[in-house]
Amino acid sequence: MKFNFLTVPLLILSLAACGSADEQATQTEGVVDLGVKAQEIAHKYLVIDTHIDVPYRLYGNMEDVSVRTEGGDFDYVRAKEGGLDAPFMSIYIPAAEEAAGTATDTANGLIDLVEGLEAGAPDKFMVAHNTADVEAAFAAGKIAFPMGMENGSPIAGSMENLKHFYDRGIRYITLAHSLANHISDSSYDTNKKWGGLSDFGKNLVSEMNKLGIMVDISHVSDAAFWDVMEITKAPAIASHSSARYFTPGFERNMDDNMIKALAENGGVIQINYGSSFLTEEANKFGDVRTASFEAYAEKNEVEKTLDNRIKWLAKNASDFPYPYATLDQTLDHFDHVVKIAGINHVGIGSDYDGVGDTLPLGLKDVSSYPTLIEGLLNRGYSEEEIAKIIGGNLMRVWKAVETIADNPTS
Repeated sequence: MKFNFLTVPLLILSLAACGSADEQATQTEGVVDLGVKAQEIAHKYLVIDTHIDVPYRLYGNMEDVSVRTEGGDFDYVRAKEGGLDAPFMSIYIPAAEEAAGTATDTANGLIDLVEGLEAGAPDKFMVAHNTADVEAAFAAGKIAFPMGMENGSPIAGSMENLKHFYDRGIRYITLAHSLANHISDSSYDTNKKWGGLSDFGKNLVSEMNKLGIMVDISHVSDAAFWDVMEITKAPAIASHSSARYFTPGFERNMDDNMIKALAENGGVIQINYGSSFLTEEANKFGDVRTASFEAYAEKNEVEKTLDNRIKWLAKNASDFPYPYATLDQTLDHFDHVVKIAGINHVGIGSDYDGVGDTLPLGLKDVSSYPTLIEGLLNRGYSEEEIAKIIGGNLMRVWKAVETIADNPTS
C-alpha cells in the first residue's frame, strides 16, 4: 500500500473505528435482547387467557381453526406462535336468550362445538376440565381448551343444570351479561332489579363453590360484586375486566376498592384488551360521534332517526378515526393492579374474537403475547413475576377453587 499525506490520517481513523467497534462489542456483551427473552418466556411458562370468544365466532359460521385462518383473532398456528397454552373457550349466551328460553340449548351446542374442535384435531387441541388437564396438555405440546360460561342464563334457575354444565366442563360462570338475569344485575343494565344478586344467585354462588366452578364477576353490577365477596368461600375471578381508574364511570370495569377486595379474597382480575376498556378516549368514542350527529341534525333540521345517524356516520367516518389503545396504555392497567393489589392478582383476559376491531395496537391476535411480555420486561418485571401474570396467578386461583370443592368444610 502506498502512503501519502491523505492515506495516513485515513488509516488512523480506520484503526480508531475498529477499536471503537471492539469496545462497543465488549460493552454489549451480556446485554439481553428483550424480544428474544419475551419469546423464551412465552414458550417456557403456561400462558392462560381466560376469555376468547372462538365458539360463538364459529357458531353457524364454522371454519377450521386447526390451521391458519384469514379472519378472527384465534387459530392454532397463531396461538402456537404466541405461546398460548390454555385459552378459556367462552360459552357466550346473548342476554336476550333468557327471555326466549333458548339459553340452555345454545350453551350445550357451543360446548358440543368445542368438543368437536378437539375431535377434529386431537393432536393439537385437548378439552381441559381441571388444572391437571391443562398441565398435561402443556406437557404434551397441545393447546388446552378449558371452558367458561359467559352469562349464567343457561342455568335457568336449576341447580341440576349447574351440575350438568359442571359435568360438561364449565369451570367458570360469568353470572350475568348485558342485562339482568335470574341470577344477578348487570353493569350494563340500568334496571337493577335485584339490587345485586337474586336470592337464587346467592345460593348459586355457594353451590359453585361446592362443585369447583370459579365465580366470575365480570359484567355484574357493583352491588352484585359485593354480594359475591360476602358469600363466596373460594377465590373469585374477573375473567375479562380492566381498571376503572382509567375509564371513570364505566361500571363494567373494576374500581380500586373492588380490585383490592378481590385480592383480599385471593382472586384475580384478568385484563380485557378492548380499547374501550383501556382508555377514556376509546370508552367515550361512541358518545362523541353521537353528539356530533345530533349537533348536525339540529343545525340542519334532520330527523334524529337511527337510519339517518348510520348514514351520517358512514359518510363522515374519516372524521372519527377510532382511538386504538396502545401497548403502553394496556400495560398501565397491569401496573395499576400490581400497585394497589400486588403481583399475585392480575392476569390476561383479552376478549379476543369478542371485541371486534377495537384491539390495541400491537396486540391484534393470539400471536402477540410475546409483545405484551416484552412490554412487561421493559417496565422492569422479572421473569418470575411475568410467569405469574401470564398464567400462574390464574392457576393458583383455579387450584384453590378445586381444593375448596374437594374439602368443603376446611
